[in-house]
Amino acid sequence: MSGLGLIGLLTAQLLQAQGCRVLGLDPDSSKCDLAEGLGVKALNLRSGTDPVAWCLEHTDGIGVDGVLITAATSSSEPMHLAAQSCRQRGRIVLVGVTGLELRRDLFYKKELSFQVSCSYGPGRYDPAYEQQGHDYPIGFVRWTEQRNFQAVLHALATGALRTEQLISHRFPIEQASDAYQLLSSPEPSRGILLHYTETANPKQRVVDLPAASESLAPSQPLLSVIGAGNYSSRMLIPAFAKVGAHFHTLAASSGIGPVQVGRKFGFRHASTDIPALLADSRTNSVVIVTRHDSHAALVQQALDAGKHVFVEKPLCLTIEELAAIEAAHTGHSLLMVGFNRRFSPLLLDLQQQLSRLQGPKAFVYTCNSGAIPADHWIQNPAAGGGRLLGEACHFVDLLRHLAGSPIQELQLINAADCKLCPDTFSLQLRFGDGSIGTVHYFANGSKAFPKERLDVFCDGKVLQLDNFRKLKAWGIPGFRTRRLVSQDKGQEACCAAFLKAIEIGGSPPIPTGELFEVQRWLLQAVNQ
Repeated sequence: MSGLGLIGLLTAQLLQAQGCRVLGLDPDSSKCDLAEGLGVKALNLRSGTDPVAWCLEHTDGIGVDGVLITAATSSSEPMHLAAQSCRQRGRIVLVGVTGLELRRDLFYKKELSFQVSCSYGPGRYDPAYEQQGHDYPIGFVRWTEQRNFQAVLHALATGALRTEQLISHRFPIEQASDAYQLLSSPEPSRGILLHYTETANPKQRVVDLPAASESLAPSQPLLSVIGAGNYSSRMLIPAFAKVGAHFHTLAASSGIGPVQVGRKFGFRHASTDIPALLADSRTNSVVIVTRHDSHAALVQQALDAGKHVFVEKPLCLTIEELAAIEAAHTGHSLLMVGFNRRFSPLLLDLQQQLSRLQGPKAFVYTCNSGAIPADHWIQNPAAGGGRLLGEACHFVDLLRHLAGSPIQELQLINAADCKLCPDTFSLQLRFGDGSIGTVHYFANGSKAFPKERLDVFCDGKVLQLDNFRKLKAWGIPGFRTRRLVSQDKGQEACCAAFLKAIEIGGSPPIPTGELFEVQRWLLQAVNQ
């Protein structure tokens, strides 16, 4: 063992439990003494003894079978010592961090094997294993991440792995800051344990926040929000706050995020109890901003509870989920998807110009989306639905809105590498009034090119909406190019329309039938 810190001492004990004789090297005499107490033959590297000769002395001149390096240093010296100490065809495993300026002659003459350990073992960083629960067959991968943990727990239970001697300090969780200060102080420490107060009381799931209490009329929307991630806390909640929304409860599955965001935006409560939120009669509206695969179930539950629902796109990920939502929506509650581009001021100007033109329209919507990693959760069909369902739905909805006529045909054309990462594609649409549309969703372009552009051809005229900052026209007498100082995709106006529809009643801002229609066509395109 090269390095006798916490990881080194734990590893040494696991090796001993397997019948290995363990030698340990460390420049800290206290760590060497602790290792000796655990049955490890240890050498203080500052003692003046040649570590290579010492290892040979304790192996009858053969050299060690293997070296596990658990040190943390920028120096390559631990690698040199390991190579010199190993026997012919020995193994070196780097668990910690060291320099990697290897001496080829040492590895060449002894035919040494070198490997870098990936933390917990096979399965680590594999979303299919860690997030979706797909295990590796034990006959082919004996020691997976989970089975490694099981072996360590067994070693703890039988006493083969002892941790009591490794703990130098204990702090109650309330004094966690003191524990971190100790790490940066000159005072020696080994394992620092943070402990919670032992209590039989159930975990508190709702935190009351010091928000101003207001009396609202029954018709006024009182929002509860499910989801406190980046998009929720940085975009959607601020947009609702700017248009005067009244907040009740902010819920998320775990973490302190709901408390921090809730305090900032004036929520009355923060919670991890989503079923209790949906059952609370004091809130009449729910905003859902969670991962895509949870949308459908939460929408159904909220509708069943009689809540008005605003859900960030997409509405759902499967035909079965769509059918269940349609069955749950009786018309008594408002259902809205966050298709905010419909409410952009320049889009409204464009729509007004189109209302004066005759005949079918031809739309070309180009989205220079940019690439995201193939293993990103949005690319996962089960978790995110892919970028067609998860993102391109915005543009299909927008063309459906501008056409003012039902979709009659939708075809998906993928780029050649669609099986690897289907995020570069075109959609061809035909509408009932004879209009046609194309959505180009491209992830293979340059960031220097504008992200979104809509071109509309109709009645001898052309309109172009450039990145929701500029609206141009050709062939329309007297039209002057409209420009915005900053981009406005209609987020605040979308939120305001939802609140107003709840308060005054009447038609929903986006006809519910259009939401279902667009989603059904998108799901058919994904499955074609």
